[in-house]
Amino acid sequence: MRDWTDLQMRVHRRAQALVGSGREIGLQVAAYLDGQLIVNVVAGVADESTGAPVTPETTFFSPATGKGLASTAVHVLAEQGRLDYDLRVADVWPEYARHGKQDTTLRHVLLHAAGVPALPSYSTAEDFLDWNLMCRTIASSTPLWQPGARHGVHEWTYGWLLGEVVRRIVGRPLAWVVAEHIARPLNADRELFLGVPPDQLNRVARLKDRNWTAALDLFSANLENFDKVAPPAVRPDAALGNRRDILRAEIPAVATVSARGMARMYSALMDKVDGVRLISPDRLKLISTVHTEGPDWTIGGDLPKTLGYVAKGSGRIGWGGNGGGLAGFYPELGLAVAATKNYLGVSDQDPMEDCATMIHDAVAGDG
Repeated sequence: MRDWTDLQMRVHRRAQALVGSGREIGLQVAAYLDGQLIVNVVAGVADESTGAPVTPETTFFSPATGKGLASTAVHVLAEQGRLDYDLRVADVWPEYARHGKQDTTLRHVLLHAAGVPALPSYSTAEDFLDWNLMCRTIASSTPLWQPGARHGVHEWTYGWLLGEVVRRIVGRPLAWVVAEHIARPLNADRELFLGVPPDQLNRVARLKDRNWTAALDLFSANLENFDKVAPPAVRPDAALGNRRDILRAEIPAVATVSARGMARMYSALMDKVDGVRLISPDRLKLISTVHTEGPDWTIGGDLPKTLGYVAKGSGRIGWGGNGGGLAGFYPELGLAVAATKNYLGVSDQDPMEDCATMIHDAVAGDG
């Protein structure tokens, strides 16, 4: 087995330099190869006000990255034979059939092709705390396109769509499925949350805005459909992610996670991690295949979708964090990577992508 000490040190030096320069406050980078942890780096502080250091177990509110956790929970249930991707949502959630949505399938939802990405313009963070309210809102909505006709990121609605289907089938919240069928078997029950338990809140990193709020304003001004999916009062920013009531709530489009926990989860899709593999090789192939065509309705550009994830040009499948981290896997390499951070911002050269590229190239033999 190859010695990855040099790669660990290179990523460590990069992380320390990012914190030392003030580019980042606190971060984590982790990678698994063939089910084995090869990179586990932390740097900086989780909370500037207390000086608490980032540890491998520190959790970060991670907006888009969380969708991968919700998707994986659905795939685990499918592997267990408890649901099918061609299940019609209305067959288990009859209220959802309104306004022509009766033929929407779970597959449509996983591909962000259900046609219900929008929220009422007056939506508030307090609304997000009421599961039944959000499900009623989505069930009563009229689709913006015929399910399956196109795709566009269902920024917030994705979580409730998956979560309510699971709740109706299993009789338990999606958060319970994550805890019992993903986090606990993988010994990551302190690192993967759809809703943070009260006794774990003090371990969550404190987010800070770098230039992410300004970026969201630009998206609002330049993307025709952005405000429809992320109304002004519920944009995925640092202020929202620091609210303890939001952190505690089950909002499955987002999650609170560690980089190590997410990399471990993605690795367990491809291989055994300490004896645990989440899905079969055949299902891995199915969920790694791109199923969408054409531009994404929400962002206006290309964003190819697999079942529950986004396919990046680098070959990574997963989700990137909104202004923050990333998480995903490279099925051809057996490699899973994840990164988290608490200084939310965007730039021409994303430092977390740089770290992922460094790891990818080392494993692929290019670096």
